[in-house]
Amino acid sequence: MKHDSTMDEGLRLSIDSTQEDRAHAIRDALRDAIVDRRLAPGTRLPEAEVGTLFSVSRTVARYALQMLAFEGLVQSERNKGAIVSNPSPEEARQVFAARRLIEPGIVATAIERIGPKEIERFRQQLAEEDHHKARRGVDAKRSEIKASGDFHLLLAEIAGNAVLEKFMSELVARSSLVIALYGRSGVSSCGHSEHEDILAAIEAGDSARASATMLRHIDLMEGDLDLRPRDGLTLRDALQV
Repeated sequence: MKHDSTMDEGLRLSIDSTQEDRAHAIRDALRDAIVDRRLAPGTRLPEAEVGTLFSVSRTVARYALQMLAFEGLVQSERNKGAIVSNPSPEEARQVFAARRLIEPGIVATAIERIGPKEIERFRQQLAEEDHHKARRGVDAKRSEIKASGDFHLLLAEIAGNAVLEKFMSELVARSSLVIALYGRSGVSSCGHSEHEDILAAIEAGDSARASATMLRHIDLMEGDLDLRPRDGLTLRDALQV
């Protein structure tokens, strides 16, 4: 995987390819725990504990945390080490402002590239959202939120722009972090019915309607925020490793 030049190249070169693969796996596990709200904003992520939980050295754990920091999901604080980022209300507004700028364009591009196979993938995605929505419990809600985010990532994938796809992956992750801190408890702010409306406009080839529906959808997601903080699990409990 190609790494941005702003990351610590010396740290990457200090580990071998097997350790680097392990660092990516740790990054993915932590990322999933943050995105699906098992790790709350402000949760400490000590290198030593991460290394112990995943049976790796602190150097490998540090590299995994550094990748998360580059994505904006983790931040380092003096004398505290790495913690799950705790976005301010202004940062939350900026995340959704970025989505308003990016996603209508992604929708328009996806319409130009979409075909029957891609429509079927969206149908399967909506069916997965339905499945999780019908279930009860915290795990079901987390799965529903993840599936809802996957709808937006699928749009970016079908649009066929790798840079935008990566950017959307980071935006969806940051949105989940914002929702973890400010979203109403038990409510998926990424509405399934709105996804159906977006897909209907895409199927009709109506770029203007699809983009307008996406903007309304993002407005509703942001409007669902109530600024009340959420408690999360400990690092060990969240990862269950």
